[in-house]
Amino acid sequence: MRRKIKARKPIQPDTVYKSVDLAKFINYIMIGGKKNTARTVVYDALKEVGEKAKTDKPIEVFESALNNVGPVTEVRSRRIGGATYQVPREVKPNRRMALAMRWIILAAEGKKGMPMASRLADEIILASKNEGEAFKKKENTHKMAEANRAFAHFAW
Repeated sequence: MRRKIKARKPIQPDTVYKSVDLAKFINYIMIGGKKNTARTVVYDALKEVGEKAKTDKPIEVFESALNNVGPVTEVRSRRIGGATYQVPREVKPNRRMALAMRWIILAAEGKKGMPMASRLADEIILASKNEGEAFKKKENTHKMAEANRAFAHFAW
């Protein structure tokens, strides 16, 4: 008999933009429990996004960046008869958002020489235009899934 699926605790929306996705993003940025520092970084980045993109709603740019970076398919390893195959699978919406956030943060952390807020703002703007490191990561993931489409019949 399978165990019950654990009920997830609902996340409260952030105080400034009233967005659950942004609250989750702040939690991803947070290091060592320093939530105020993470909030400062994210809000400064969004302020910068608003200035650079010349928009009064930077949250829309942020959400379009998340949608552009979230992968539709990915490959999962599956062991069959002593051989391991990379099997293309569809990505669930929760995982899609988590990957998008993680990739944007990793791309921003990879750049050096600027404050984190500036690097994050640049990466969010690039991702909203279908450019940048995070978007490249999504493209590579899709290429891998496409290349291994022959093993799709192993999907479980």
